[in-house]
This record gives sequence, structure tokens and C-alpha cells, in this order.
Amino acid sequence: MKKKVIGIVGPTASGKTALSLPLAQKLSGEIICMDSMQVYRYMDIGTAKVTEEEADGVPHYLIDEFDPDEEYNVMIFQQRAKAYMEEIWAKGKTPILVGGTGFYINALLYDNEFTETDGDTAFREECYALAQEQGAEALFAKLKAVDPEYAEGIHANNVKRVTRALEYYHQTGQKFSEHNAEQKEKETPYDASVIILTMDREKLYERIELRIDLMLEQGLLAEVKGLLDKGYTPDLVSMQGIGYKEFIPYFNGECTLEEAVTQLKTNTRRFAKRQLTWFRRQVDGLWVNFSEVSHEEAMQTVLQYIEDH
Repeated sequence: MKKKVIGIVGPTASGKTALSLPLAQKLSGEIICMDSMQVYRYMDIGTAKVTEEEADGVPHYLIDEFDPDEEYNVMIFQQRAKAYMEEIWAKGKTPILVGGTGFYINALLYDNEFTETDGDTAFREECYALAQEQGAEALFAKLKAVDPEYAEGIHANNVKRVTRALEYYHQTGQKFSEHNAEQKEKETPYDASVIILTMDREKLYERIELRIDLMLEQGLLAEVKGLLDKGYTPDLVSMQGIGYKEFIPYFNGECTLEEAVTQLKTNTRRFAKRQLTWFRRQVDGLWVNFSEVSHEEAMQTVLQYIEDH
């Protein structure tokens, strides 16, 4: 008999935390975070990490488990999340996977296979060198040329993921998007109910802007400066995350604070748009549009879906 797991995904600022916490309390669930940034210590405000007060006793996993200079990727997520799911089931509770990193939920639910290419790293180093010498956009252009479908779902600055997709194509001759589609065709080993959150684009963009304004009030600038003062360099994958990389030029005297904030809002809106595109194409489940239903109506719909499913 397949074990029960619930997924709540959606773009940034779509209301995942507000839905997942009461759901966890109603269903005796514990939350596994599917976020590529919230896993890092010291990065609280810019990642919109759930606070102890907000969590209200609901256990959370894969938050604050790595330092910003430690490696974290989908393979590590998959291994840790599977172990945590077993722990949660052993308590007689339900794992609830929550986050905006869509690649992570498919990797977990469909038990995608990943191979670490430890042998020949020459091509990988060439990619990193190209990004350093000519900029991330130059490397991203190479990916768009061979695998536009995969390129559409990731950010040009995510050099690591761009390189991984190029490396896979270089070694196998197969597009990474095709590989992922094949993995998705596998039947999930879990009894999985997935909820995808959305809302009208203008409303979502308004929420994003308000959230960023609140982050600044809460001390986002000091958080970024503190990370730099600790010695975490701008080239780290963690420091290239949205909410952090935009302020590096400001601290280097290369732009004004207003310009940095404008760039952050622009990048976040674009990211949310890419997330929605990815979820529409890659994730199957119940769509909940918060522009059309109240929070209470959404909760009733979700509970019924989980019961029926």
C-alpha cells in the first residue's frame, strides 16, 4: 500500500505558508521544505523563512541545515527528504512537501534518478570558465540553443543548473528536458496529493512588491551585509539567490539602493512567472486560484481533494 504524502507548490508570494500550516495542524502533518534557499543558515529575511511563531509547533525539515558555502542540490534534497518522510510516517503523521522549487517535487515524487558525473570534469570547468569570462548569459545562450524547453524554466544566472543540463547533453546527446519528461512518466511510489497555488498575475505582483518592502523593513540589507562580513562571497550559489545578489552592486558602490530594490522586484516578478510556467507544464494536481476563492473556501476544496484523491 502506498504511503500518503501531500505537496503544496506555487510561485513566490502565492500563499503556500498560509495554507500549509493550518493544513498540517488539521491533518497531523509535518512540513518538509522544498526550497533551494531556505535550507541555508543566516538567510532568513530574503528567503521568507517561516518564523517560530508562524510555525506554531508544526515541525519543519530542510530549513537551516546548511551553511551558505556548503553544497546543496536536488540529489541532496531527494536523499534527505526521503529520510525525513520515513521519520514522519514512523510517527503516524503525514509529510507535507511545501515550496516553490518545482524541480524538487518531481524529483521526489517520481523518484528521479540522478547520476553524479565525477569522471571527466573538463566540460564542466569549460562551462564555468565561459560564465566567468563572458557572463552567465553567454552560457545560458548555449543551453537555449540545444534545449530551449529546459532553458525556459530556469534563470540565466543559475550557472550550476545551466551547466548540469549542458553537461548532460554533452555526455548523452539527449536533452535534459527529455530526460526529465521520461522520469516524470514513471509511476510515483507514493499516494500523493499535490496542490498548486496561483492567483491573477497583477495581484501576485502586488503581493511580491509588498513582501519585498516588508523584507527591507525587517532588515534585509543588514542580513546581506552580515553574510558578506562573515566571508560568504558573491560567487557562492547561495549568494546568487534572488534577494541577495541584487544588493552586491549596491554594497560595491556600483548602484543606488533604489536601483537595487527595483532590480530585486523585477527579478522576483520574472521568477514567479517562470515558476508558474514550469508548474503548468510539469506538475499534475489540484489548482487553487486565490483570486477566485477565499482562504476558507480553498481549505475546504483542498481537504475534499485530499480525501477523494
